Amino acid sequence: MHPNYLVRLADVPAYQPANHHHTYNQRLIGPETVGAKQMEVLLGTLHKGGGALPHAHPGIEQSCHLLEGTAHVEVAGQSFDMVPGDTCFFPADEMHVFTVTSDTPVKLLVIYSPPYGESPDKVIRPAATGVAA
Repeated sequence: MHPNYLVRLADVPAYQPANHHHTYNQRLIGPETVGAKQMEVLLGTLHKGGGALPHAHPGIEQSCHLLEGTAHVEVAGQSFDMVPGDTCFFPADEMHVFTVTSDTPVKLLVIYSPPYGESPDKVIRPAATGVAA
């Protein structure tokens, strides 16, 4: 049997990612959807007041392309605001924060390489939070 290489958004279940609030992701490209082994693509929908708490992914690079809404990002000592059409990059092992700043939901494409897969062993949180990975 050959894998199906077309993914329809309506067929992909949403889930709440760890270390995020008011956020729902849909895994579009990954091992379980098309058999991808080296990358993962998600559609994130983040509502007002939502975003990612400080964290990093060991050995995993991440990029986010903003489709709708606005957001504030902090990574590696840099801080910037994003508008639709902007893309940011989070280097592997680098702490980052993503915060919705618009009243309307943020929609963004998130790309991980290699795949993250919401695996707890693939996230690092600041020691000050006292939260185990």
